[in-house]
Amino acid sequence: MIPQPADQAVNRKRLGQLGGRPPAFDRDAHRQRSTVDRRFNKPKQWRGLATRYDKAASIYPAGLHLAPIFIRSAR
Repeated sequence: MIPQPADQAVNRKRLGQLGGRPPAFDRDAHRQRSTVDRRFNKPKQWRGLATRYDKAASIYPAGLHLAPIFIRSAR
């Protein structure tokens, strides 16, 4: 979640329930979401999973197990 400009937050408060999402930015919730997103995006960047060339039902889960090994060894 990207922090909102101050003028947008003021307008949302002025509109009350009709203003859409809440004007507050929860830094801790954002940090937790970011950690989870980064954890899922690492394996998705691995070519074997990103392209889905191996469409067999048994090959794809095997790639999910192998991707962290390759990512960790590439460090």
